[in-house]
Amino acid sequence: MLKELGYNLGPILLAGDNQGSIFMSCNLVQEIRSKHIDIRYHHIRDCIDKGKVEVFFTEGNNNPADMFTKNLSHTKFLMLRKTLGLEFYSA
Repeated sequence: MLKELGYNLGPILLAGDNQGSIFMSCNLVQEIRSKHIDIRYHHIRDCIDKGKVEVFFTEGNNNPADMFTKNLSHTKFLMLRKTLGLEFYSA
């Protein structure tokens, strides 16, 4: 929809803190442990191959997704909030 409105978006950046999942998403390697993964989850691999999505590694301590999944200290929350580009200014 955004493309039809004239917004040219680059690839979507997808951060992960698990190197095994990043490796599996970027390589067509099938192992015994990964045979159980449903075929619909391989869609992300197609998006990576087409250049729609870029996957990169982020350290577990600096993963912004922790804001949505874990209880964090106030200082860590503020640090991760900055990585998302969210700033609040008081008047």
